[in-house]
Amino acid sequence: MRSYDIIYKKRIKGKLTEEEIHHMITGYVTGEIPDYQMAAFLMASFIQGLDEEETFYLTMEMLHSGEHMDLSAIPGMKVDKHSTGGVGDKTTLTLAPLVASFGIPMAKMSGRGLGHTGGTVDKLEAIPGFRTEISEEEFIEQVKTHGVAVVGQTKNLVPADKLIYALRDVTATVDHPSLIASSIMSKKLASGSNAILLDVKVGSGAFIKTEEEAIHLAKIMVSLGERAGRTTRAMITSMDQHLGFAIGNANEVEEAMETLKGRGPEDLRLLTLTLCAQLLLMEGSFDDFDQATEAAALHIDDGKAFAKFEEFVTAQGGTSLELPKPKHSAVVRAPQSGYVSEFVTQGIGEAAALLGAGRRTKEESIDLSAGIYLPIKLGDYVEEGQVIARLESTRVQDFREAEEKLLSSINITPEQRDIPPLIRALVFEEEGEIKVETWS
Repeated sequence: MRSYDIIYKKRIKGKLTEEEIHHMITGYVTGEIPDYQMAAFLMASFIQGLDEEETFYLTMEMLHSGEHMDLSAIPGMKVDKHSTGGVGDKTTLTLAPLVASFGIPMAKMSGRGLGHTGGTVDKLEAIPGFRTEISEEEFIEQVKTHGVAVVGQTKNLVPADKLIYALRDVTATVDHPSLIASSIMSKKLASGSNAILLDVKVGSGAFIKTEEEAIHLAKIMVSLGERAGRTTRAMITSMDQHLGFAIGNANEVEEAMETLKGRGPEDLRLLTLTLCAQLLLMEGSFDDFDQATEAAALHIDDGKAFAKFEEFVTAQGGTSLELPKPKHSAVVRAPQSGYVSEFVTQGIGEAAALLGAGRRTKEESIDLSAGIYLPIKLGDYVEEGQVIARLESTRVQDFREAEEKLLSSINITPEQRDIPPLIRALVFEEEGEIKVETWS
């Protein structure tokens, strides 16, 4: 079997076999297939597309390229949540302890932020003493004892994805649904949970800009998960504006804690409750969405969720909930009166990164205290000169550029415009068919 023949077959729209995809992935991981041939394979797949079977074969080959997390020692049905990334998206910090407060194990691997989106691992490292790198044995023991653990991804988990993504990133082959789906789902399957809930972001602050594209990607991922024997659902949620008010790391942890105390922003609470209710349904503790949502709300309001957060932080090495504070801050004022009609949400994330809250490369260090507090939302009326944001950083020299970026990302108009709903749709499998339920 020659790599040349496989590349040529896909180039002329041929359907690849499991053996051919195995040859390409295994050969690339072992170094037998050079970068230029894998790049050609990826480009041919990007242009000609991969059907459902090819995407499944690719996902499983990537899954089997390295280690798997074995969670069988943890009693019960293990659940996991994955977000495709956004601005101010801190739902793992609120959702994981909330789910665990029901006695449902949540063993989660998360990533670091890159570009305009934040990463859960960075946010957790803002907590003094918190360890995001622990052994597999300690990880499993913590979930068994406390019901929740969140760590960074291990180096040997799905090595094929790390190698292939690096190549996709420099060959303009990132944004293909099948390649995105296989990358996400290979890691989720390798993480070992029985049930996977996907939070697929759509809008100006997401990698996916249209609802049609988001639903298409969600269908592929749900199909992959179900075909691999995992209960899988996807929520399509809006990233046309920042989630909550805080964008950064330490400030997002603070906002997550406030939400778990029942004092957080309405949109973050709503999304947290909705995702939790879906996981409760998937796990089987409830069979009615409204009842599951009410139960989740009660666990926040009666303190169970925050108590579990404190337990989780202590178990993972956290020594204090006193978070890093920025050395400098500056306010941003509205340039005119009117209604907040549009956010270029990606630009807001980029403004936070300019302050030091994000990184341009995976190796770059970040300022855990830096960020933006932006308490305005779509539809709000603001007066000219009104304080609409606060910038925070140790790098006062970057305030001007960050302010310019932030203001260019906020559109204020004389008339109020329609506000897109936070939760758009649910994608799920029923009787062998992938279905879409639109939310209003």
